[in-house]
Amino acid sequence: MITILNKDFFDRNTIDVAKDLLGKLIYFIKDKVKICRIVETEAYLINDPACHAYNGINKKNSTMFKGAGLLYVYRIHQSYCMNITTKLGEAVLIRSCEPIFGIKGSTVGPGRLCKALGIDKSYDGKSLFSSQDIFLVDDGFKVKEIEVTTRIGVTKAKDLPLRSFIKDNKYVSKRN
Repeated sequence: MITILNKDFFDRNTIDVAKDLLGKLIYFIKDKVKICRIVETEAYLINDPACHAYNGINKKNSTMFKGAGLLYVYRIHQSYCMNITTKLGEAVLIRSCEPIFGIKGSTVGPGRLCKALGIDKSYDGKSLFSSQDIFLVDDGFKVKEIEVTTRIGVTKAKDLPLRSFIKDNKYVSKRN
């Protein structure tokens, strides 16, 4: 059975959501349909110094305080990164996806993924459970094995095991 993820899916423990997002499909419908399967995520917790909400709410991170199931999009190093909000001040970074349909370009790494999908700052704050142009779907795909490691590219709280990915999937980011 295919179901669109609702707000309750996102309004849970952030680490659980990060793991449970693995294998889910992102449907992006703008000029054409693009579909990809989430294969790698990172959790960012409010008490985590690497989290944008660690020092409280501000203009740039305000989406993280508006409720669960929203896209939190920000720019870093000339690229956009796409996160999904969970609990207040917490989010899951979508690091990589496996392309399924209509996607040109690499989907490995958060910046490349946003570029391939066409995600930019205009999607910040967009609801994933009430939007017509971007939503997440559970198509019944079963993840065989999840691996958990430390996150990539963070300098603060770098030893926390908050990165989750589908083991042996070729679309998972590689460490430098």
